[in-house]
Amino acid sequence: MAERGERVHTVVLGAGYTGTLTAIRLARRVRRGAVTLVNPSPLFTERLRMHQLATGQQLAEIALPDLLAATGATFVQGRARGIELAARRIDIDTDEGVTQIGFDHLVCATGSATDRAAVPGISEHAHTLDGPGAAAALAARLRGLPRGGSVVVCGNGFTGVEAATEIAESFPHLRVMLLGRGEAGATMGAGARAHLDAALNRLHIGVRSGVEVRKILPDAVELAGGELVRFDACLWTGGFVAPPLAREAGLHVDGQGRVIVDAFLRSVSHPEVFAVGDSAAVAMPWGVVHGTCQSGIPSAAHAADNVARTIAGRTRRPFRFGYIHQPVSLGRRDAVIQFTRPDDSPRRWYLSGRAAVAYKELVTSSPPITFRLSRHFRVPQRLLASRGGTTTR
Repeated sequence: MAERGERVHTVVLGAGYTGTLTAIRLARRVRRGAVTLVNPSPLFTERLRMHQLATGQQLAEIALPDLLAATGATFVQGRARGIELAARRIDIDTDEGVTQIGFDHLVCATGSATDRAAVPGISEHAHTLDGPGAAAALAARLRGLPRGGSVVVCGNGFTGVEAATEIAESFPHLRVMLLGRGEAGATMGAGARAHLDAALNRLHIGVRSGVEVRKILPDAVELAGGELVRFDACLWTGGFVAPPLAREAGLHVDGQGRVIVDAFLRSVSHPEVFAVGDSAAVAMPWGVVHGTCQSGIPSAAHAADNVARTIAGRTRRPFRFGYIHQPVSLGRRDAVIQFTRPDDSPRRWYLSGRAAVAYKELVTSSPPITFRLSRHFRVPQRLLASRGGTTTR
């Protein structure tokens, strides 16, 4: 609890879905505190739309200073190069050089990026969807491919499926192949999975499941056993890790570099540090929450509320979360939505076709709307996501 008259400073690192909401919500709640949001770019990145940017679609620009307007939060454009936990200070690379920002509380919302160490050759020979620049580079590559050119998407999780279908729909003259260890849509129920498979077939996407990628070569993917799958362009979507910043600072992290947090979303090793979204390893009764916007938004809101409670000397509340759906776009004219139990296992119900397209667009476009609403009032957490979590696998 802060002493009377003391101004408490909270720094939020990262302005993705989770960091932006944390900063806005916290700035509105604290009266004796200052909130600073740090991010390398002044623009908000709609990560849920990276597969659209990768096919050359244009998106509206959303300026972070505009989102923070009238909230009282301060925006600093720069990249954190190190966290000094003992001194409670962050070193920031800015256009003017290195600057230092002190903090009383820190919220780590630095997200995740492609695991480039997963197999040799990713950095040198594969594209990623790590941000607008990476997506634009893939779009430029796709535009330059000749008729009949081949595109291999490595990783058949939902990110890979969305990218493969978007590419196949936008560039019907190219041959698209989706490679992965498991089956596409493996976490869905039979009906939703059948619709997904039909969409892949309709878009003439070749699918190979049960394969292991050993290496990315300049013009081919090398599979276990030595088989080569030739390509003119390769996209890697096969796994993500948190940035090394938290580990290098000395925070306790898991194997993916995520900050291990307690029930209040505080670091188990340094309770002055909170972590949200892809930056956090959040344990529920049914397992560790996997990184999605669906879980990140409510974790951001809850962390903001708990920081505010800490500053005010009030009791913090434990975070509870349960999934409600698995929304997957299949190009611009099709989608499938698998409704789930809180532990993310599939229920019987799903949406497909035009209804699913509308639903998916509503989900994808909702975070910026939530940010703007949060500048004026505290959006109830029950409206942000399911608050379940009692189901066990």
